[in-house]
Amino acid sequence: MPENKCAGVLMHISSLAGSPGIGDIGDSARRFLDQLNHMRLRVWQMLPLGPAGYGDSPYQSLSTFAGNEMLIGLEPLARQGLLKSSELKAMNKLPASHVDYGSLHPIKSMLLDRAADRIDVSDSAKSMTKFQQFRARHDPAWLDDYALFRAIKKDQGGKPWWQWPAALAKREPNALAEIRKTSQAAINRVKLQQFLFDQQWNSLRSDAHERGITLFGDVPIYIAHDSADAWARRELVQLDERGRPRFVAGVPPDYFSDEGQLWGNPLYNWAEHDRDGYAWWAQRLEHALQRFDLLRIDHFRGFESYWSVRADHENAKQGNWEPGPGDALFEALEASLGKLPIVAENLGEITPEVESLRKRHGLPGMVILQFEAENPDFDAQAVDQDNVIYTGTHDNDTIRGWFQGRLNDTRTRSELRACRKRAKKLTGGTARTITRDMIRVALQSPARLAMAPLQDFLDLGSEARMNTPGSTSDNWQWRVDPALMTSQFFDSVAGMVQACSRDPEHALQSGPGPGSLK
Repeated sequence: MPENKCAGVLMHISSLAGSPGIGDIGDSARRFLDQLNHMRLRVWQMLPLGPAGYGDSPYQSLSTFAGNEMLIGLEPLARQGLLKSSELKAMNKLPASHVDYGSLHPIKSMLLDRAADRIDVSDSAKSMTKFQQFRARHDPAWLDDYALFRAIKKDQGGKPWWQWPAALAKREPNALAEIRKTSQAAINRVKLQQFLFDQQWNSLRSDAHERGITLFGDVPIYIAHDSADAWARRELVQLDERGRPRFVAGVPPDYFSDEGQLWGNPLYNWAEHDRDGYAWWAQRLEHALQRFDLLRIDHFRGFESYWSVRADHENAKQGNWEPGPGDALFEALEASLGKLPIVAENLGEITPEVESLRKRHGLPGMVILQFEAENPDFDAQAVDQDNVIYTGTHDNDTIRGWFQGRLNDTRTRSELRACRKRAKKLTGGTARTITRDMIRVALQSPARLAMAPLQDFLDLGSEARMNTPGSTSDNWQWRVDPALMTSQFFDSVAGMVQACSRDPEHALQSGPGPGSLK
């Protein structure tokens, strides 16, 4: 956690403006770093970086270790001579207003394959030496399995691994040896693209640190069923002989859904993790901390106890709470990695036992103002300084959308009216200024870190929502309109941050009184 009170933004890489098709970790991200500096926002939080799988969700990644190739910046590759400027024009066919994943993948994959082939045959001894060093570091742990997984998946027409021929699904040595021969070029391309991702990410992180900006990552608790992790390490999750789960992860009915959320991820075989001292988890977090300065652990309550649902159920209404690893996991991680720079996502059905586990290991929690506005006893000035306070997250509607309501809102008219009344009471503001007022409440709280999605800083409505839990369409597509990213907007955010004494370098001596930022 930052030592001084500061403010940050939640904004996924894919949502950045400035590059055709999708935001990226190249030029798009560097421009955003400069914009964050202008806004005096010192923390940049993003969603998981892994290659998105089912539903294009970053929480259903094909690998918990790999980077999403679709986020590689193409302009830097052109400057390296790995792509021609004329080739980049293919990306101009893609919309700039949102991410169209179905159209994006074939075009960008083609360009990335060309770049990988060119680095493979280049005469740059320095580049190839760095690539070999990258392979030496990562091949044994995850890279080789991931490259094999992607090559086989492509060869099998995109089928999930449990539908592959049995010899491949069960990783029989002779079958894998044959694939290594017949798909050598495809396997090497995957590894080279991960190398390019790693190079660009390391450069981005260095630039962030030069600007004094903390990178805040997100680690999903579960791995995807159709992932290199589940295929290569079947013993770590609860699967039957055919590779299918009997029980899957989710949460019971809650604020987001009357039917609960059926995520479908396989559940962990915690006894197996315990047997080897949680080595896979230590490896996973160590890898994540090589990319980020701070991590959010998604669905922290699942470490104390988790909701187990039969795999043949259509929703998560019926299930059972099963015990998680609890202290044993965190004691093993602390012994291996030291003090953990982790924020626990302690939202949903949180029991005293969950909070006790979090506090025993000194992990900050989260406070979401949209949720707390439903609580008449909530006092923003009583928030613990070690918590992270948010206006909302990627799973929430924007403040403007939440306050106005929408056609498919699960709230009744009377509930919506009551919500608006409580929000205005909490902020001391008005309907017109409600978003700015909620941001001000977060900024003026005692929490050392106050966060808001970029959509809230821009006061956008439901059209800018990133994800609606429980739904599988129209998610993860939002991109910011570059016309909104003006100097006037940056100055406005910087003014709020400084007025609330949250810019360590430019903070005022005393914060403003209620309502002074309207």
